[in-house]
Amino acid sequence: MDILLAALLMLWGDVSADHPDITAEQLAAASVRLQEAASAESGEPAGVPGGGAGNDQGQTVAGKTDPAPDTPIIRGVYATAHSAGGARLNELVELLNETELNALVIDVKDDWGYVTYESELPIVGELGTGKKIIDMTKLMPVLEENDIYPIARIVVFKDTILANGKPEWSFTRADGTVWKNGRGESFVNPYVKEVWDYNIDVAKEAARLGFKEIQFDYVRFPEGFEKRADELVYERTEDARTKVIADFVAYAREQLNPLGVRVSVDIFGYAASVPAAEGIGQDFVEISRHVDVISPMVYPSHYSTGWFGSKVPDANPYVTINGAMADTHEKLQPLEQSGEKPIIRPWIQDFTATWVPGHIKYGKHEVEEQIRALTDNGIREFLLWNASNKYTKGVDYVKDE
Repeated sequence: MDILLAALLMLWGDVSADHPDITAEQLAAASVRLQEAASAESGEPAGVPGGGAGNDQGQTVAGKTDPAPDTPIIRGVYATAHSAGGARLNELVELLNETELNALVIDVKDDWGYVTYESELPIVGELGTGKKIIDMTKLMPVLEENDIYPIARIVVFKDTILANGKPEWSFTRADGTVWKNGRGESFVNPYVKEVWDYNIDVAKEAARLGFKEIQFDYVRFPEGFEKRADELVYERTEDARTKVIADFVAYAREQLNPLGVRVSVDIFGYAASVPAAEGIGQDFVEISRHVDVISPMVYPSHYSTGWFGSKVPDANPYVTINGAMADTHEKLQPLEQSGEKPIIRPWIQDFTATWVPGHIKYGKHEVEEQIRALTDNGIREFLLWNASNKYTKGVDYVKDE
């Protein structure tokens, strides 16, 4: 999951990844702007987002019909398509068999837009978006034999391959060329219904292959879109970007739940502590309203000086996760009252953020401190992120439970 090492920055449009690869200077500058915005909205001092108490988290989705009510508590790790389709799969299966972990999040449609297995969808063949990395006839039996809960990660609107193949579904410049960000990545247009259906067709195929949950990532407009919304050429309606994104999520769940699979969405952890990100179209509450599981990416390395009272949040994993979860519960309070609150299953950090000034080396203690903070906030589910899929040994994954 090249998902969000730059979560904060992407929220403000300074970089273009949803995981690492940013400078400390960029992170600090964007963080200051984010804290100022949060302060202005809440009336609280910058760097001191509000708190909130958490309640015990059950296994079902209160007020919603859970398509898989017998699903156990999920604790998992991320696997690239190459890991899932290669030799590293054996290491990951061994890790899960020897610990309390029980799930793998696997790239089914990756960060460039490639469908990573041999798809039978006609449109995948027509567009040339397939790239067989995983042999599903070999992978799925291994996961089933080892009682591993398979989650299909689908990168939705960041899709360079589809954007280049279907410019009319993307954002173009006045000269007709497809727009791309500073990393050479292009996005497809969330206003285009065909884009919705293409991604949901891939999700449906993943469900037929045996995946029990569909996890959508990059469910948003390009970072900093508000700065270029009026200069790019693209199809649009009068609907606000936040509504378009929420509507996609609602439509996806409507299409997929009847197949017996849950729908989850990855979202910036910061989104729980600040107002809705109108530029990229992410409204934490409205997205959460329409999913079975919400996965805020709350890596301590993504929070800068001052957050939750820490000079270096990365060096205080318990304090940072505790504060992030308190804000998450508070943000979702309206959904708890209406019976629409989803399962909260955060992404947490199992890597060392060497680019962060004052960072600490992450190992067994740091991972367990994050889990302890989750437990103290009534959160029993989580996912671990490590870009190379090398996870810390000897961790107690049910810390203090």
